[in-house]
Amino acid sequence: MNQSQNASFQAGQAKGQTQEKTNQMMDKASDAMQSAKESCQEAGQQMKEKAQGAADAVKDTVGINK
Repeated sequence: MNQSQNASFQAGQAKGQTQEKTNQMMDKASDAMQSAKESCQEAGQQMKEKAQGAADAVKDTVGINK
C-alpha cells in the first residue's frame, strides 16, 4: 500500500469511528429524553390525581357530592 492509499485508509477509519461515536451519543441523548418525558408524564399524572382529590374534598365539604 502506498502512502496515499494508507492516508486514505486511515481517513476512512477515522470517519467510521467518528460516525459510530456520534451514533452512540445520539442513542444516549435519545434515551435521556425518553426518560425525562416519562418522568414528566408521571409527575403530571400525580399532580392531576392530587388536584382531583382536592376538588373532591372541597365538594364533600360544601355538600356537592351528597
